Amino acid sequence: MFLLNKVFQLRDKASKADEKPFLEHLEDLRYTITRIVITLLITTIISFTYRDTLMEILRKPIDEVWNTHSDKKLPSNPMFDVEVWEVAKSHADVLAHLPEKQQAYFLQNLSPEQSRLMQIFIAYKSAMALPEASRASYLQNYPDILPEDQAFFPELLEKKPNTQLGSRDKFRFMSTLNPTESFMLSMKLAIYAGIVIAFPLLLFFILQFVVPGLHQHEKKAIYPALAVGFGLFLSGVFFAYWWILPSVLEFFYSYGESMGIANEWRIGYYLSFATQFTMIFGLCFELPVVVWVLVKVGLLNYELMSRTRSYAILAIVIISAIVTPTPDAFTLLLLAAPMIVLYELSIWLAWFDARKAKKREEAEETERLNRLIAMHSSEEDRTSHDHDLTHDHPIDIHDEYHAHEEFDHPIDDHPINDHPTPTEPTPPKE
Repeated sequence: MFLLNKVFQLRDKASKADEKPFLEHLEDLRYTITRIVITLLITTIISFTYRDTLMEILRKPIDEVWNTHSDKKLPSNPMFDVEVWEVAKSHADVLAHLPEKQQAYFLQNLSPEQSRLMQIFIAYKSAMALPEASRASYLQNYPDILPEDQAFFPELLEKKPNTQLGSRDKFRFMSTLNPTESFMLSMKLAIYAGIVIAFPLLLFFILQFVVPGLHQHEKKAIYPALAVGFGLFLSGVFFAYWWILPSVLEFFYSYGESMGIANEWRIGYYLSFATQFTMIFGLCFELPVVVWVLVKVGLLNYELMSRTRSYAILAIVIISAIVTPTPDAFTLLLLAAPMIVLYELSIWLAWFDARKAKKREEAEETERLNRLIAMHSSEEDRTSHDHDLTHDHPIDIHDEYHAHEEFDHPIDDHPINDHPTPTEPTPPKE
């Protein structure tokens, strides 16, 4: 209720000429919320029809994390590609389950590169089952391995790539522990996508409610601001999706693995984290639009923002550290640097807006002074004209008296009765 009172006071401050009672403010709020809910309902239904595509889009960072992490574990040689290594795992698993007579036939149908990489994988996997002290000597004496392939074993033993078959699919598709979780997750994903799609309309509805008393030229500026705000929001979402989210997921994946914890993430927790993370970035990029609105309603100005620049930068860095919980400064700067640049841009926007308002006030003041000067000049001209007329044609009372005598109408013949006797009104006839 306290927040609503503050918002209503802001509305009355923006339009003092048309102040509304509390109940009318509540009616406007109900109308605004109704429009927001209907808009979100429509965009959510549209997004739900494309739930499979949305799920694939959100799985893409998981694939990048897996590929990046697996590539770091493999030897630095073009022969050891992540996809090829996964194929070698499947070939080795099939070979292990075939009878001895069919193994030779199976090997004949493999290409030389596939057979070679499969043998390297089998040797490495069997070595990992032995004690760590005897692994190197075991691989040095392993039969049917080319001499040039022996050079890969020390790096494999150092980096320790995953030998479990299907670990990528298990990590990629994750798991649910509830029969209805899949449906609820698709609904949640559709709601988040609906918010992104409907964001310009939601922002427009909120601005219409909060600042209804803007001047006409300020109302015209709302539409470009909405377009800029929507563009900044999408920029923040895509920036987080393409660059920040994979780095953060890679950090958590490596951190869990370094502690000996299996990274078997649940799909529900991952979707909540990924969607909220990208939405926070989108909202952080809305800083210039928020500042513009606060400047327009008079709650901020460029002098205050310029004086508190150091505190704002410190707050931005702290927020960035909370949003991106990684130990490297580079990931933190990926969020902090754009926000600092946007804050500086906001200061300049506020300065330009104040400069334009000052010029408009000076023009209005100049016009008012010119109007006063013109009115004063016209009054002087009229006074001077009346004075000239009196000076050129003086009125003589004796001339008036002689004029009456010439026409035989002396003034004395018709005395003026200054106090006439009142007459009784005639009564109405019956």
